[in-house]
Amino acid sequence: MSLLDKFVKRTVFESYEDFYNNFELIVPEDFNFAFDVLDVIADERPDKTAMVWCDDKGNERIFSFEEMRRYTNKTANFFKSLGIKKGDAVMLILKRRYEFWFCLLALHKLGAICIPATHLLTAKDIVYRNNSADVKMIVAVAEDDVIKHIDVAEKESPTLEYKVVTGGNFEGWIDLDKGILESPEEFKRPVGDEATNKDDISLLYFTSGTTGMPKMVQHDFSYPLGHIVTAKYWHNVTEDGLHLTVADTGWAKAVWGKIYGQWICGSAVFVYDYDKFVPKELLDVIVKYKVTTFCAPPTIYRFFIKEDLSKFDLSSLKHCSIAGEPLNPEVYYQFLKATGLKLMEIYGQTEMTVTIGNFVGMEPRPGSMGKPAPTYDIDLLDEVGNSCEIGEEGQIVVRTDKRKPVGMFLGYYRNEELTQKAWSNDIYYTGDMAWKDEDGYYWFVGRADDVIKSSGYRIGPFEVESALLEHPAVLECAVTAVPDPDRGQLVKATIILARNYKGSDELVKEIQDHVKKVTAPYKYPRIVEFVEELPKTISGKIRRVEIRESDKK
Repeated sequence: MSLLDKFVKRTVFESYEDFYNNFELIVPEDFNFAFDVLDVIADERPDKTAMVWCDDKGNERIFSFEEMRRYTNKTANFFKSLGIKKGDAVMLILKRRYEFWFCLLALHKLGAICIPATHLLTAKDIVYRNNSADVKMIVAVAEDDVIKHIDVAEKESPTLEYKVVTGGNFEGWIDLDKGILESPEEFKRPVGDEATNKDDISLLYFTSGTTGMPKMVQHDFSYPLGHIVTAKYWHNVTEDGLHLTVADTGWAKAVWGKIYGQWICGSAVFVYDYDKFVPKELLDVIVKYKVTTFCAPPTIYRFFIKEDLSKFDLSSLKHCSIAGEPLNPEVYYQFLKATGLKLMEIYGQTEMTVTIGNFVGMEPRPGSMGKPAPTYDIDLLDEVGNSCEIGEEGQIVVRTDKRKPVGMFLGYYRNEELTQKAWSNDIYYTGDMAWKDEDGYYWFVGRADDVIKSSGYRIGPFEVESALLEHPAVLECAVTAVPDPDRGQLVKATIILARNYKGSDELVKEIQDHVKKVTAPYKYPRIVEFVEELPKTISGKIRRVEIRESDKK
């Protein structure tokens, strides 16, 4: 029996309908990924590759599962010596350093709560997180800005007891590398009160906060099993393959694509540690290391298709997927033309695993999120709570009256009011708008707050943005609403121009006429503004709310 067969009742399906109706997970009561996946593989195939890591400075490390277990155990023993125990909150600010995997797995073994965080946090951000979650320890990379912000935050963080650093020495900080080196290699699975249960909290993610202060999304120890669908049926990873998901470890996308489902399904993970995204350099490492499956946000693919992809031997790539923001059809078609690979888009949130998707065996429809994932009961509700008809826009909700999907969050940590606002009467409201076609494919419209109402029409910003991106002058854009006394709202396009283009009245009219031709004429942007950059969250998502607020001034 393969490891996958221990957790899935059936792995092969004849159709999407068969997959949706009959996929079922087996979740042991005491499931703990670090013991039940990492250690099991290390016992059965100790030399099997777990991770291939390299950085933009020429360094490289390859870890077998036995090595990964050894480093994880040593890290767990080191953390235990500092007093970290079950239920303690520990923040990891480790970028794409391989030490992140040691620490994450060590915290799983200890039963502690891991809080992955981005290195872009300011002192104010860190104080908010420390005090919201009672953070006891922070483990960080040895970068001056990161260290400085944490040191400043410490003064206002009464629960913070330990600051641990890797890759350098700073006053008042404990050396992670030395601690790991000097710690024992054996770590026994805790029993009794220190043992973990599948329902215990293992991860806390602070959402990126496009509209307000970040929320604390809590996941339990069964969460990794929910990512079997992610890895096998969306990423299409294979035994002894090499999968690359482009994501910083501070975001949930990292555990979607850099550890859980991939290891359960037999694939190694590839990690490219870089400070600045350079399309050619990322393509070069894909070629050099023969990456077999690849996942990235739309922005990465937009830059890829600007390169001459014929100069890169991408023959090792067998499957490519996309997530993070909606995929514009123009990007899909250009990448397909250059590589022969269809980009498989999905929809999900930090609160869940893959929720709607284009899964293995499905024919993707460019621009569509796909169809509901198994175990997710999806509906679209109108403004008064009725289920929408085919073609009618509504808010995406997950109905949990019959079952709660494995991998769906437990609620917002320490905030029952916020949890009830988003998830009540067995309905979880995603805050995202979509419509469904007659074949069951879902099409993203935008955040509920972003939908534009102009002259009686409802206009989804994503459709307008997709039309804009088909114009060669448009590199990046955001579509928002501007208040108007006659029409209610006007459509505004805020645009970053591609190289060799300059803003002018003539270009504005050309772009407007282009949108009128490729989508309904009433959707064209009556206001066009050219900018050097767009406001974004620290996770890279466009903050349309900031553009709207700026327009009100």
